[in-house]
Amino acid sequence: MPRPTAAQLAYGSCTVIFSTLAMLLLSQTSSGLGVVVITLSALVLGLLVAMTVPVPKPAASVAPAASVARPSPVAVTEQRVPARRETVSVAGAPEPVRERA
Repeated sequence: MPRPTAAQLAYGSCTVIFSTLAMLLLSQTSSGLGVVVITLSALVLGLLVAMTVPVPKPAASVAPAASVARPSPVAVTEQRVPARRETVSVAGAPEPVRERA
């Protein structure tokens, strides 16, 4: 069985907490048996919500798309030459550069 994702844990936990509070407040039960029944039903509801959260697809399903046959590289007839960059000298600056102390 795969490990639950963070979204499944978050949705399931929030469902358990909020549904328990809502059912306890709405039913106004004070007996121990009523609290146990509400708690168990909230746990079941949280488990149901956590298991119905969409699970991301495994990375293995993406791999076949990446393994699509690509044309083999053709011999490159042109050479790439890096562009010339103009350097600016500091001596040609209009005013001296002052560093903060």
